[in-house]
Amino acid sequence: MTAGVPGWHNGPASREDVRRNPVTTAGPPVKGRATRQRAAVSAALQEVEEFRSAQELHDMLKHKGDSVGLTTVYRTLQSLADAGEVDVLRTDEGESVYRRCSTGDHHHHLVCRTCGKAVEVEGPAVEKWAEAIAAEHGYVNVAHTVEIFGTCADCAGASGG
Repeated sequence: MTAGVPGWHNGPASREDVRRNPVTTAGPPVKGRATRQRAAVSAALQEVEEFRSAQELHDMLKHKGDSVGLTTVYRTLQSLADAGEVDVLRTDEGESVYRRCSTGDHHHHLVCRTCGKAVEVEGPAVEKWAEAIAAEHGYVNVAHTVEIFGTCADCAGASGG
């Protein structure tokens, strides 16, 4: 949803547009100055369900005619990640990809390597295992991430495998 984001479809917003339509983002404010560019990045994340790289989000914004620098995209994504508003995964190639969280609770992801489709999953067995391993080695205040990569049914069917 892009309603209320000045300049999303019609080019850059004027100063008067910004005064009349203050920049907002979904969820808590993005750390740093509230700008049209940061709001555009946040809004773009609302439009996609798959994990996307900063470059892909930048290209998406550019294609829509929104002037947002790649550095701003990276900084905004980092701010959103720090605030717990987006999930961040590292691909097999080491690239960070981002997606809006649909839940604030701790969860894991099952991600298609082909199309990027992601399913949020809970893993009670993983949680118990992580706690047991940490306790066994004397660790406290432990956090973990578990991401499972594979090929979704749609992509497997399309490739015949």
